Amino acid sequence: MPDLVDTYIENRVIVQPDDANTHQTAHGGNVVKWMDEVGAMASMRFAGGACVTAHVDRVDFRRPIDVGDVALIEAYVYEAGETSIRVRLQAFREDPHTSDRETTTESYFVYVAVDDDGQPISVPDLTVSSEEGEGLQNAALADEE
Repeated sequence: MPDLVDTYIENRVIVQPDDANTHQTAHGGNVVKWMDEVGAMASMRFAGGACVTAHVDRVDFRRPIDVGDVALIEAYVYEAGETSIRVRLQAFREDPHTSDRETTTESYFVYVAVDDDGQPISVPDLTVSSEEGEGLQNAALADEE
């Protein structure tokens, strides 16, 4: 059974002018796209196969990510159903020179594991076997509400 900490994935993207809106900050659609990609990777790592996005809870944009800053996306599976996988996603604005970071965006996505024909398939049970994993799961469940 996959463990929560094994599903943790992070990715970094330098925000380029092509990623920006008229305010020279990352376009919200790009941030959501990056979050969806990293969330999909976390869900596929958990399920051991293909997953598709089924639902996006509200997306909270707290602050912008400026052109030239790094968008850091973190994702991990914190809960699983029969075929569904709940992933917590956070984006951060990271200074490329100092590594200082601030939370910019938060959301919860639901993915569904699918077979080669795109039909839902069962996923394994999620285990949480460390204090780190318990902390991540508790944070996701507390912030979800």
